[in-house]
Amino acid sequence: MAKKKDVIIIGGGASGLFAAIICAKAGKKVLILEHKDRIGKKLLATGNGKCNYTNLAMPEGCYRGEHPEFASYALNIFRAEDTITFFEELGIYPKNKNGYIYPNSEQAASVLEVMEMALNYYQVQIVCKEEVTEIVPKNTGFILKGNQGTYQGDNVILAAGGQVSAKLGSDGSGYKLAKKLGHTVIKPVPALIGFKCKENFYKELAGVRTEAVVSLYIDNIDYCVAKDRGELQLTNYGISGIPVFQISRFGSRAIKERKKVFVKIDFLPDLEKEEVYKLLWNRFKETEGKTAWQAMIGLLNKKLSRVLLTESKIDCDVSSKEVSKRQLNFLTDNIKDMCTSVLDTNGYENAQVTAGGIETEQVHENTMESKLVSGLYFAGEILDIDGICGGYNLQWCWSSAYTAAMDIVKK
Repeated sequence: MAKKKDVIIIGGGASGLFAAIICAKAGKKVLILEHKDRIGKKLLATGNGKCNYTNLAMPEGCYRGEHPEFASYALNIFRAEDTITFFEELGIYPKNKNGYIYPNSEQAASVLEVMEMALNYYQVQIVCKEEVTEIVPKNTGFILKGNQGTYQGDNVILAAGGQVSAKLGSDGSGYKLAKKLGHTVIKPVPALIGFKCKENFYKELAGVRTEAVVSLYIDNIDYCVAKDRGELQLTNYGISGIPVFQISRFGSRAIKERKKVFVKIDFLPDLEKEEVYKLLWNRFKETEGKTAWQAMIGLLNKKLSRVLLTESKIDCDVSSKEVSKRQLNFLTDNIKDMCTSVLDTNGYENAQVTAGGIETEQVHENTMESKLVSGLYFAGEILDIDGICGGYNLQWCWSSAYTAAMDIVKK
């Protein structure tokens, strides 16, 4: 059995590495157990490899979960400004892109490398390819059983991530360990993910990007559950892009519950419906010698225009003046409120984060310590807190890890 440690951290992802640095810097003897062949694999993939590691804006609703207010304490004691300072001290010069903070190198590898240097400097022990199978609470700490050996620690931080990106380390194994100790897990679903849609025209639209508003409906088509605006990406399987990612956790949960999910798309969000109709009338009726297809040129992407005309029962090659008022109304509706049926998400392997996780009512918000098992802490994505796109999920990793680590340090 290995020599007893002050802190054992399960998971070598963002929150685990951060907690290890905080604890070790304060003089604690720290061990990280990581089941992949190296630490920080998922961190390397964040922000398309550029690592948007925090955000200076904190809009309402940027964190979700069964009890999203749980995140407030940790986020208030370790803010975005604290994150910037922390990484500056490690060597990361920040680049501010409208509040979105990246390393100036725009390389996620830079963030991981400075953290690895700090771990080495503070003599944090790291064991990779170690699959923890059991956490056994004792009168004075814990015994952890793994495939390579047995470990003793006074405190345990479970920072094993969620259930997306199994290849990068987030495979849901942390949930199993928590369940064995009596914790409830809110069913995990993929979030920050695209939607697979029913309609056949998406193969024709693959590659199109356009500014749009997307609105999510569940079962009752008249009730909008969530909406967002941004660059919509149309793919061969359906819809993607930041605005879809931002609403996806709600659709993903509904799909899991076998509810009907719809998205309405507004392709001209700066114009009211009446303005769009008037614009179309002028383009179709007030010009000579144009086909319906030609009347749409310059208004929307060509591929998209052709699909919208077809879905509105308008022949692309017919004279624009022959298009009826009824058809123009259909076209207006499709431009402003095109409804698409969502069949599924684009899969766990393509999601950026997990929605769901450890029930936060079983965790102390001001320490991240379990209410069920003294000395057991949680940090990061394993908890039932997920953020929107823009560095918010990494900020949650830093803030929750800091909160857990500082409580251990104070002990």
